[in-house]
Amino acid sequence: MQVDGRSALMLAGANYLDLASDARVLAGAHAALDRYGAAAGGARLISGNLTLHEDLEHRLARFLGYAHALLFSTGYMANLGVLTALCGPEDALVSDSLNHASIIDACRLSGAKTYIFEHNDVEDFERVLRALPPRGRRVVVVDGVYSMDGDVAPLAALVPIAREYDCWVVVDDAHGIGTLGTSGRGATECAGVQVDALIGNLGKAFGSFGAFVACGEALRDWLINRSRSFIFTCAIAPPAVGAALAALEIVRNEPERRERLQARAERLRAGLRAAGLDTGRSTTQIVPLILGTSRRTMQLCEAALERGIYVQGIRYPSVAEGSARLRLTPTCAHRESDIDSCTSALIDLANSDAFRAEAAP
Repeated sequence: MQVDGRSALMLAGANYLDLASDARVLAGAHAALDRYGAAAGGARLISGNLTLHEDLEHRLARFLGYAHALLFSTGYMANLGVLTALCGPEDALVSDSLNHASIIDACRLSGAKTYIFEHNDVEDFERVLRALPPRGRRVVVVDGVYSMDGDVAPLAALVPIAREYDCWVVVDDAHGIGTLGTSGRGATECAGVQVDALIGNLGKAFGSFGAFVACGEALRDWLINRSRSFIFTCAIAPPAVGAALAALEIVRNEPERRERLQARAERLRAGLRAAGLDTGRSTTQIVPLILGTSRRTMQLCEAALERGIYVQGIRYPSVAEGSARLRLTPTCAHRESDIDSCTSALIDLANSDAFRAEAAP
């Protein structure tokens, strides 16, 4: 990419499978643009419902093994729409302590009592469930892949426990669908479980824009009638839908893209760890380089750009105080030599005298 007139290696995006500029995805966008125009022209329930939207919903549901799917304009709106439609003041929401900001906001807006369990802690999760009040609906919500740490929810353990306590289960797998699993179905496929609402994003692995929830017929009908972030907004623009349709076929038919993506991420992670650098709990294509203070993090961020590497510093309040980090996100398009040069540069910078002096107490 070009940053302020200089070339840089991009390691800060979410175009994981390199589909945003794929010729087939662009052709899908162009075909939808030519047939349907640049905008849907209204909300789905008024005038904006297109055959194109329904086609993508059917194909996503079939791909993920669900009866139905429903498109939302963004991942943020999908989380808001699902959780506020499912829960109200008489209900309980059980949420992981590191859930995405959109889940946190959705919990607040729902009016339900929110119960927090320690991140990925199965014992604490069950402790929280045991203490839930007997009345009302119970909904568990977790990320599939955590966007700042790159670790995966232990769904194989969490989902059976949730069922024992009569909980609905909602998983936001924005970073997992398309990138994880033998078929690309994400964290739930890896865990061998199915949940009540599986939320995905079209702007990451699919290289387009928008989001969706895969679910059963009753929940889809409920969301159509109760989800305000679905009802009161314009439908996704046709070119984005056409692009997502084309991308879905590539995700289904080219598993080597996600295999290459994960191999590049592991090469990066292993190289940093071998040099004694902290990559936290990462096991996916999100590789944090945890540096501690915001000042040190942004110093290294700027120094990396000088070396031709575009990465972004993540600081409080996006992450906890003292855990500022560079968030590295390779794609399947990166060569091994790209990963190696990035790894070497970051190790050199982290071990430089200037950085060591800044890190000293």
